Amino acid sequence: MPNTFTQLYTHVVFAVKGRKSLISKSWQEELYKYITGVVTNN
Repeated sequence: MPNTFTQLYTHVVFAVKGRKSLISKSWQEELYKYITGVVTNN
């Protein structure tokens, strides 16, 4: 069909085995700042 519009969204969620937190509290804030910078610049 002409003029057909399709938009697909994918949401991926994953968790570590046993849902243990692997991000140490000592560097968690620094990691989040880095991720925010990468997302903002792309």
